[in-house]
Amino acid sequence: MGYRHASAYQRLDECELVACADVVPENAEQFAETFDVAAGNVFEDAREMARAVEPDIASVTVPPGAHAEVVMDMAEAGTVSAIHCEKPMAKTWEECRGMVRACERAGVQLTINHQRRYGEPFQRAETLLEEGAIGSLERVEFGGKNLFDAGTHQFDLCGKYTGQAEPIWVLAGIDYSEENLWFGAHNANQALVQWEYENGVGGLAATGDGADLIGCYLRLVGADGVIEIGVEDGPTLRVRRAGNAHWETVETEESVHGPLPVSRPRAVAEGIVGALPGISTPERPSQHERALEDVVRSARDSDEAEVTARHALQSTGLIFGAWESVRRRGRVDFPLTIQDNPLESMVEEDVLNPVSVE
Repeated sequence: MGYRHASAYQRLDECELVACADVVPENAEQFAETFDVAAGNVFEDAREMARAVEPDIASVTVPPGAHAEVVMDMAEAGTVSAIHCEKPMAKTWEECRGMVRACERAGVQLTINHQRRYGEPFQRAETLLEEGAIGSLERVEFGGKNLFDAGTHQFDLCGKYTGQAEPIWVLAGIDYSEENLWFGAHNANQALVQWEYENGVGGLAATGDGADLIGCYLRLVGADGVIEIGVEDGPTLRVRRAGNAHWETVETEESVHGPLPVSRPRAVAEGIVGALPGISTPERPSQHERALEDVVRSARDSDEAEVTARHALQSTGLIFGAWESVRRRGRVDFPLTIQDNPLESMVEEDVLNPVSVE
């Protein structure tokens, strides 16, 4: 992800990559060589880098278990104006809140890379919703791989479509019988989650083997119709309006992950590396690139970015709330009163005993 962030900065005329840091020196040196970072600006410590170079914006692309420490170290260095951190936000609820508090104290803009918000299918769906295509929103649903590493995008989009209404309760059940580590963080094998926002909109999520219950990446259920995004074996975006028994496909130039594939001959001719969904093309930047462009714009204009940490804190709270519901064996009301990561704690305390799979 560090390479993706760097490429996104490089395409912006107003940005220059000036330094990098990695606890593994060889990784930092390879990155510096790839992006022509001066040898004197290659560090092992992020706080030291922030103090020595005083960058305007810093990207944090380390594994989630280190997000909070690196973000807070750089914020407290007092030399950075904005920090853009990869998702998921952090490994514990207290770390998530600590990141936000540290950046607020230091006057640092903190954003989290929920880049799906900039994807064409998701923005088109928002327009359809605002135009009244399905009437008033009643429920958001999603199906996916897991709640934390992948599901953080979907919970975040649910917040977007509900106008960032605060969640008021969550109820969940999970299976975690086989160890499932994503970048060092535990992710349940299967989950079923129900929740409600203060505006009355409900939520439903199914992950893992149960994702087929939803059958699409994200669904918006309205009083007068339905919008579906990322339909399994179907279109990227479709809508069924009131009084119409048939689905209407909404043509998009992007998949859920970004720009649609280009042909291999064209990829080679235009210098595009690969030809996979989500790759940027000369005509259409990737979701990552659009996210970074908004982060840079917001830092320059002292305006709030679409991917503000406030939004991420809300969606991440639903994830930890779901796991807390499993630990309590009952519904959890917001605001959360926990500090830890309930899933990690249940594993450490042998409440859950996932089998290691080699």
